[in-house]
Amino acid sequence: MTRKCCVLILVATIAALVLRLPRLDQRPMHGDEAVHAIKFGKLLEKNIYKYDPYEYHGPTLNYLTLIPASLSSADTLTEVNEFTLRIVPVICGVLLILFILLISDGLGENASIFAAILTAISPAMVFYSRYYIQEMLLVCFTFGTIVSGYRYYRDRKIIWAILAGVFIGLMNATKETFIISLGAMLLALAAVMIFHRKNEQNTENVKKIKIIHLVAGLIAACIVSVLFFSSFFTNMQGISDSILTYKTYLNRAGTSDIHNHPWYYYLKMLIFYRFETGPIWTEALIVILAIVGFVSSFIKKCTSCADSNFLRFISIYTLILTVIYSVIPYKTPWCALSFLHGMILLAGFGAFVLINITQRVVPRAVISILLIIAAVHLGYLSYLNNFKYYADSRNPYVYAHPTNEIYEALDKIEYYAKADPKGKDMYIEVIFPGHDYWPLPWYLRSFSSVAWRNNVAFNEKSASLIIALPSVESDLTKKLFDDSIPAEESHLYMFLFEDAPYYIYLRPKVELMGFVRSDLWEAANAGDPDEFLKQQAEK
Repeated sequence: MTRKCCVLILVATIAALVLRLPRLDQRPMHGDEAVHAIKFGKLLEKNIYKYDPYEYHGPTLNYLTLIPASLSSADTLTEVNEFTLRIVPVICGVLLILFILLISDGLGENASIFAAILTAISPAMVFYSRYYIQEMLLVCFTFGTIVSGYRYYRDRKIIWAILAGVFIGLMNATKETFIISLGAMLLALAAVMIFHRKNEQNTENVKKIKIIHLVAGLIAACIVSVLFFSSFFTNMQGISDSILTYKTYLNRAGTSDIHNHPWYYYLKMLIFYRFETGPIWTEALIVILAIVGFVSSFIKKCTSCADSNFLRFISIYTLILTVIYSVIPYKTPWCALSFLHGMILLAGFGAFVLINITQRVVPRAVISILLIIAAVHLGYLSYLNNFKYYADSRNPYVYAHPTNEIYEALDKIEYYAKADPKGKDMYIEVIFPGHDYWPLPWYLRSFSSVAWRNNVAFNEKSASLIIALPSVESDLTKKLFDDSIPAEESHLYMFLFEDAPYYIYLRPKVELMGFVRSDLWEAANAGDPDEFLKQQAEK
């Protein structure tokens, strides 16, 4: 590898950090992020993790978060912040760029530089590198498997076979959909071998593979997978659950629900997306260059500066992933990352091919300038995506996401907690049918007396502060203004959000109402809460 290639990929890595690290706490926690955070809290505080074959995906996200938590000296979930959590996918997103250093001879040095730049500035890659979910980890470990496999193909050293096994184990322990990526790899590998079956050099390369190396890789994969799923031998049932889980996820993939979308959902999102008055979002540059790279990988004269076998493997692998994810009805935006990353690698090669399609200075200069302008535009969209429209439903990557108004609710709760004699021990009720109150558990993690309810509990004492969906307002009114309750035991309640229509949006189309007991409201707004409560007690 030349110094130029190494330096420019490192520059791309720095650019990736510049886009991924700032203001990690700015965006409200998505419900899925909050679920993983609360699950991590149990691991952090009680050293308990049990793999659930029905929800939450694999354990690597939780266990790897112990590292930044330990570095920040956090012992409880209340000491953990968004940076501590989100730095894990940030690191995985950056590793995707550094791994390119190990395949520069397969992709071609110039193509590797372009791929590194596109990985650094891709809006989707940046956005979900700042998201506390498993997807970026899965993409990172998948690429680690490909890189290690390629290095073994080139060097035949057992360490690369073992590393490939380690990464496969990490893939398995990250998310159940790893099987799609692994299957696409095996199919692509088989296709390349068939494509070159008459090539004597490839035949010799296959013969050089040592069975002991493959066995070592398989053992490494099994060890890593068993360690994580068994919670490091504290939950042996997790091993069998990691296999039985596929029945659940296969059923979910074909079940019609709110996450079902048409086959072109991902491609439309990447090529052209605009919602109402929002900006036009597009990563068409990557898609177009990927198509060029795909076609060129099968043209012999275009692959003279790279490894044609590797390029064709990436091409077939990416095509298979794109087709499979498009066919599966169940779709969420972050699932596109698996094949988008393959497209980015192909796009790097596609950019190299376009620039070198002619030796004439003027056409090459024009193509280079156009590519630079398109890349700058992609970087600008990445900035808008992550620092302006980070919680805006007009952003295609903002999916079922809490609005910024959740901070208003939190400020109100903190405000009244200061006026309550119990402080953070203030009794709070959260009433959401279907327990659809996420990410509130994350934001209320420092409050010790929160009752999470599915419906109004008529036989329970009403809390000082109540958060609820409008759908339970009728039942809540009956309880709060029950004539059978003695006057000295009853309390009036004020709206937590004083201005009409007296609610905020937790998520788009999901309204959240709040009620605060009148004596607490008066205490908080009396200037001196302690003095006011003292006067109330004397009365």
